[in-house]
Amino acid sequence: MANQVGLRSERGPILLSLMLASFLIAIDSTILATAVPTIVGDLGGFAQFPWLFSVYLLAQAASVPVYAKLCDTFGRKPIMIVGIGLFLIGSVAAALAGTMPALIVFRAVQGLGAGAITPTSMTIAGDIYTIRERATAQAYLASVWAISSVAGPSLGGLFAQFLSWRWIFWVNVPLSLLALFMLLRSYHEKFERHRQRIDVTGSALLTAALVLLVLGVLEGGQGWAWNSWQSLGCFAGGAVLLVVFTLVERRAADPVLAPWVFSSRIVVTASLAALGVGAVLIGLTSFVPTFLESTADAAPLLAGLAVAALSLGWPISGALAGRFYLRIGFRSTAVIGSILAVVGAILLTLFAATPSLVLTAVACFVVGLGLGLVANPSLIAAQSSVDLRRRGVVSGTSMLARSVGSSVGVAVYGAIANAVISTNGGPRHPAAVQAGSTAVFIGVAVSAVLLVVCTLLIPHVPISEEDRA
Repeated sequence: MANQVGLRSERGPILLSLMLASFLIAIDSTILATAVPTIVGDLGGFAQFPWLFSVYLLAQAASVPVYAKLCDTFGRKPIMIVGIGLFLIGSVAAALAGTMPALIVFRAVQGLGAGAITPTSMTIAGDIYTIRERATAQAYLASVWAISSVAGPSLGGLFAQFLSWRWIFWVNVPLSLLALFMLLRSYHEKFERHRQRIDVTGSALLTAALVLLVLGVLEGGQGWAWNSWQSLGCFAGGAVLLVVFTLVERRAADPVLAPWVFSSRIVVTASLAALGVGAVLIGLTSFVPTFLESTADAAPLLAGLAVAALSLGWPISGALAGRFYLRIGFRSTAVIGSILAVVGAILLTLFAATPSLVLTAVACFVVGLGLGLVANPSLIAAQSSVDLRRRGVVSGTSMLARSVGSSVGVAVYGAIANAVISTNGGPRHPAAVQAGSTAVFIGVAVSAVLLVVCTLLIPHVPISEEDRA
């Protein structure tokens, strides 16, 4: 089976191009953080630098549903090319940026490219591999995040210290061109295109609604207070636009987010599982490094390696997931994974009482093992329940749910941490950071318990004997 799915197989060049494209997205979310002081020193705009991260996530999350629908309308290959092209253009422009506002705008262009690459990569993998093979293929794609979690911060620091922060973006150019070349050369898509009216109104309404809602979550408690007019305006405006979007979609000939998505139990429950995965994941990646640096005197690189243990556990269990779900089914596999995530989160909470780099890494690894058994089988189950022309929407819905889970999770965890830390003496006191981090880890454990509930709701998806063979 490894030869059928591996990089040396007949479909290996396609998988490698997908991995390269996914690597662009993965490393771009980690490589920038260590270079922020250098960027601010060169361009100024200290008060604006959080937007370098927010606008990227905002553009990515808001564009995913639209790209997913276009993927099912025009084919995977054109959308993948558009995504890589936008990411390439944004990277070149960001490398040449002369001001902080310009850099923020070009980061948004990168985010628009990322919004196309992420769901389309998952959809292509679902198209070219059988149910038996998909777990291994998805594990290859997940391994990219493990590599980037280690390489990203290190490369960002090296570029900023010895070359220039602009190389953070220049390095994307050869990788993007190589991914494009391999995709154009190796991936010959068999997709029957139909002339369909593009739901421009629905796409615009959905995008605007998601922009407002995600913006409210990302900036609430950070850029402005939760009860400020900005927060209320974002949430109220987003809610109103969602209502209008729902009314418009009922009359649309080919809606961007069709009603069947919400009536399909497997798609809804798999998306809820993805939302839970996003919430658990962001809680660890955002707060474990700060916890270790403040309480265990860990160097930033070593603190990052503890999080990397989570990213290493994910592809390991993801590669094994196929053996599990072929024997016991998608739901049972996901339930086992979610229980493992609960165990890891509880261990993390217990270990927080005596901060240790090794013990924290072990707990993160266990959580990663659990998430690998949830994310891959739930997505593959949802993909397997629909035909080729709906698979892009299913993949996009799952990716959007994970993004929403991360966005909401980071806001909730941040509010919990700030409240606990402020009542224990402030961030300069290690004991306060330890208390705040412990509270966040408890929140992650609660999210993992809710993830168990979501996986229990996943319906049984039969696997044919042909797929088992």
